[in-house]
Amino acid sequence: MATRKNSTDDTLAPVTLAVGQEDLLLDRAVQQVVAAARAADADTDVRDLTSDQLQPGTLAELTSPSLFAERKVVVVRNAQDLSADTIKDVKSYLDAPAEEITLVLLHAGGAKGKGLLDAARKAGAREVACPKTTKPAERLTFVRSEFRALGRSATPEACQALVDSIGSDLRELASAVSQLASDVAGTIDEAVVGRYYKGRAEASSFTVADRAVEGRAAEALEALRWSLSTGVAPVLITSALAQGVRAIGKLSSARGGRPADLARELGMPPWKIDRVRQQMRGWTPDGVAMALRAVADADAGVKGGGDDPEYALEKAVVAVARAARSRR
Repeated sequence: MATRKNSTDDTLAPVTLAVGQEDLLLDRAVQQVVAAARAADADTDVRDLTSDQLQPGTLAELTSPSLFAERKVVVVRNAQDLSADTIKDVKSYLDAPAEEITLVLLHAGGAKGKGLLDAARKAGAREVACPKTTKPAERLTFVRSEFRALGRSATPEACQALVDSIGSDLRELASAVSQLASDVAGTIDEAVVGRYYKGRAEASSFTVADRAVEGRAAEALEALRWSLSTGVAPVLITSALAQGVRAIGKLSSARGGRPADLARELGMPPWKIDRVRQQMRGWTPDGVAMALRAVADADAGVKGGGDDPEYALEKAVVAVARAARSRR
């Protein structure tokens, strides 16, 4: 960028580039810029456009000098879908951004429209990462950060219970954290989450897995049927069962030690070490092997290898619960 270099710490830098596919984080990147602009000038004009609304020549019109020298924020969503002619306009603008105007480009980050992405980075755009959260650990980190941002304390078990109950939608997770922080005084624990999200927690695939690896077959089957009736995907249940059994196998073969040491060795949080220790009391190595085979069979069944996915899951749950009692 020829005239002004963007600082990564300057929310009102001439150009902000929000890269990723997580809608909540993309929206927050926009909201952060708009809030900063309106803090500087309450009359800031905000123009929020989709890629098809930004036609050739539109950006020049939006960023042309005003008689009133007003501050303006121009948001362009799905910038990777801009037409070739419009991309030329944007690249030209990056070389000489207008005063008192902040351009916010939302880009998915893939190969499509990479030329614009590279040009914005080369020009010194302030960049905000908005990656899609695909792993349970990432969602757990997100929940913890949400509580911290609100100045609230939540136990590790509460954070995990919230992820288990709500699922993968960050908007819903953020909303749940906000509600708990608003309604509950003091430290938020697992019992509080259970009271607020009882129905959803009961439908969690991890609840099914927890009851099964604890040898509580009847409760696991009840949780399974409830989960399926509320729309939980069967593949999520087999995945949770596999994670639960593997955690027991890993911990049973690990050296003894403090939860913190085992957590580093096995890649589990310390609180989970304590939970798995309680769950593994009735397990044997043969039981772990048998349970893993049963879960693998169920996984094949729910992915098209069998005629009745629900029956395949029931068999797996019973087999895991039976394996959990192999030492008793």
